[in-house]
Amino acid sequence: MTHSGKKAIVTGAAQGIGLGIAARLAGEGAFVAICDLNSEKAEFEAARLRNEGFKVIPVSADISKPSEIQKMIEFVVNEFSGLDILINNEGILDSSSIQDMKEAVWDRVMAVNLKGTFFCCQAAIPHLKKSSAPRIVNISSVAGKMGGYEASLSYAASKGGILSMTMGMARQLAPSGITVNAICPGPVGTEMIVNWTADQINGLQAGYRLADSVRLPTSPAPPRS
Repeated sequence: MTHSGKKAIVTGAAQGIGLGIAARLAGEGAFVAICDLNSEKAEFEAARLRNEGFKVIPVSADISKPSEIQKMIEFVVNEFSGLDILINNEGILDSSSIQDMKEAVWDRVMAVNLKGTFFCCQAAIPHLKKSSAPRIVNISSVAGKMGGYEASLSYAASKGGILSMTMGMARQLAPSGITVNAICPGPVGTEMIVNWTADQINGLQAGYRLADSVRLPTSPAPPRS
């Protein structure tokens, strides 16, 4: 098993991409903490995976609050006697237009997506330094690279911030042997967009189809001396 015996935390893991990551890690032999604000769903999914023979525990935390993050990390480290992998997947999505964006909505998206990711990393680093192969993986989005289509700019900006933060962390944590990477998923049919209208879904799909069809011109290679 690829991750046999590894101890992992996956945030936002009670559904969607996070649950898929948690289940895959558990299936490869890792001890996995399913961390989510929705405690009932986290407990349900953890119990389901345990019934399949996997080593999984549920943890509830609001990662927009550093104090709750600290408690979450300490609880998992105590339960697993260490930490090897942190997957920062927790995120929320908003589809407000520029004109309709409310300050409270902007602040909440940033607090969960960007601030939460940073402080999860900060709290985990002392424990990851004790691992023989420490890993941090931040789940960003293609919206963070190109601004998105139907998602709001609060979401795109938060995901772009994750990319910048990931590069900075990778450099600063390299001397400690901690690798830091980001993944940028495209549109995925998860619970995050379950309440979107048909027009929003069509707009999202059309935007990415257009992006896939556009190819920037390339400059000729410089002559070899």
